[in-house]
Amino acid sequence: MTNTLAAMSADAGYDRLSALDETFLHLERHETPMHVGAVAVLERAPFHDRAGRFRLDDVRALVASRLQLIPRFRKRVVPVTLGRPVWVDDDRFDIARHVRLTSLPAPGNRRQLLELAERLMAQVLDRGRPLWELWFVDGVDRGEHVGLIHKSHHTLTDGISGVDIATVLLDFARDPTVFDDDGWTPAPAPDPTRLVVAHVREQMTRPGELANTVRRATDAPRDAVDRATGLGRAIGSFLDGHIVAPRLSLNGPVRPGRRIETVRIPLTTVRSVRETFGCTVNDVVLAVVGSAVARVLDAHGELRPELVLKAFCPVSVRDDHQRMQLGNRISTMVVPLPVGERDARVRLDAVRATTADLKERRQAVGAAALLGLSEYAAPTLLGLAARVAHAQRFANLIVTNVPGPQVPLYCLGAQMFEVYPVVPLSRNLTLNVAILSYCGQLHFGLIGDGQSGRDLELLAGGIEDAVAELGELAAREV
Repeated sequence: MTNTLAAMSADAGYDRLSALDETFLHLERHETPMHVGAVAVLERAPFHDRAGRFRLDDVRALVASRLQLIPRFRKRVVPVTLGRPVWVDDDRFDIARHVRLTSLPAPGNRRQLLELAERLMAQVLDRGRPLWELWFVDGVDRGEHVGLIHKSHHTLTDGISGVDIATVLLDFARDPTVFDDDGWTPAPAPDPTRLVVAHVREQMTRPGELANTVRRATDAPRDAVDRATGLGRAIGSFLDGHIVAPRLSLNGPVRPGRRIETVRIPLTTVRSVRETFGCTVNDVVLAVVGSAVARVLDAHGELRPELVLKAFCPVSVRDDHQRMQLGNRISTMVVPLPVGERDARVRLDAVRATTADLKERRQAVGAAALLGLSEYAAPTLLGLAARVAHAQRFANLIVTNVPGPQVPLYCLGAQMFEVYPVVPLSRNLTLNVAILSYCGQLHFGLIGDGQSGRDLELLAGGIEDAVAELGELAAREV
């Protein structure tokens, strides 16, 4: 029945947001925009014609030709009375509203590029239009490069599908691929009354879905018991010991505005540490971030030897069949970071042991199960849950590490040299760290509120120093 309703929705020209996607709409406030994005630096020459003019029309035509591969980039969110919002074709869609051009004043340095990104990232996307923007920035690095600032609402994409989107909008070769016109015309907006009726029908099928689940489970009782036991352990792992994070200045009210800093680390150094000490790249990243945050806390007089902060680490639960699909398919792990430990090797070993234990107990599966319950929640309860999430005490910051392509990407024939991810802040998370690996480099995007400038400078320096320290330890072990 659910599949039938989904097919009816598609035929009617709309599809309904998932509960998790809708939650990101409820989380959004003026001071907490809920979009993810990136700041990239690209080659200059291919973007300009022989007269030196930026080829904006060509860029827009290129991007427009790719939208047939990501249909929601031409849809807007429409609220539904008593039900979840739906994606509907934007009958006023204009590529010029989403692909824009601006220029930096001389000298066009990186700080100016980041300040522009800070202003753009602090602005909420217009829900009357498709929820994304691409800003091309001319005049970067004294005119040697072009910048690219990307924003997509979190209800549209998570980190993994964000990488998929990038590989659709960008090319793996210098020669750009322009797709034939797909002849897209917007489907008529659905009648509001029909949307309410469809929602009521969906809700009526929920008890049947639950009953079918129970019936299938009782057909194979031993398997059901094993699955239930494993899931119970996973949920317990997520909840056990993670109810309250330490109270720190990182978790005060988010101030207006945004601050962004960037750090770039050779992936070879991190892999050397991984191979020497038998851990994962993510373990190294978490240990490095913990060391850097310790420097920030020390500056605030909050660092003490026994201090263990807690990091939300989003985990993709997207399988191979869900690649290139928009929306959110994420869970999370809460990872304790022993920031009070001064010894870098001890810190890394502690993180390695902790993540191995969490994976063994399948904490991310437990979190996904809890998030999955939201599919059965009423929309008003989702709004309440979002308000509770803004007041959460589970974690002190978010650390998200997304693997990207290790080969160059191009836009209109221009190579992308660097790309730094940007993730949103919640109302009581004033500092987040996002990492994207690309072309042999780990690109750290450090995001804070409008008053965290000094903290981000300390954090950036701390990351560089922590990587160097672990690299030296690894070299001595060889």
